[in-house]
Amino acid sequence: MKIAISTDGSMVSAHFGRCPSFTIVEVKDREVVDRKSVDNPGHHPGFLPQFLHNEGVNAIVAGGMGMSALNLFNQVNIDVVVGVNGSIDDVISKLANGELKGGESLCDPGAGRGYGVERTECDHEDGEGHPN
Repeated sequence: MKIAISTDGSMVSAHFGRCPSFTIVEVKDREVVDRKSVDNPGHHPGFLPQFLHNEGVNAIVAGGMGMSALNLFNQVNIDVVVGVNGSIDDVISKLANGELKGGESLCDPGAGRGYGVERTECDHEDGEGHPN
C-alpha cells in the first residue's frame, strides 16, 4: 500500500493542500519498503487527488482537509485519514504497525478555499484560541 502524508518539515501538515511536500511511503507486510518526498505541485481544485492517484497512492494522511477534497479523493479511490498530527517518522511507524488512528479534521470547513500552496496558514484556531 502506498500512503501519502501531507508534510511540513518533519511534521504532518495541518492542511493537506498547503503542505510544502508529501512524504510517500510504501508499506508491505508491516515493513516500509520505499519512502520518498514529492514537492506539492500546487493547490488547485481537483488536482491533488488526481496527482497522488497518478503516483499510485492508495491513502492520504493529513491534519485536515475540506469536504470537497475528501469527496474528490473518494472519487479516485484514495482513502483519507485526517486528524493526524506529529512527526512524520512517528506516523510512518504507526502506519507500518497498523496503529495509526485518525480523527476529526484539524481545519474548519472552508479554511483552504481559494488559497494556494503559497498560503502558509489555515484560518482555524490553534489549541489556545489564536488564529493559526
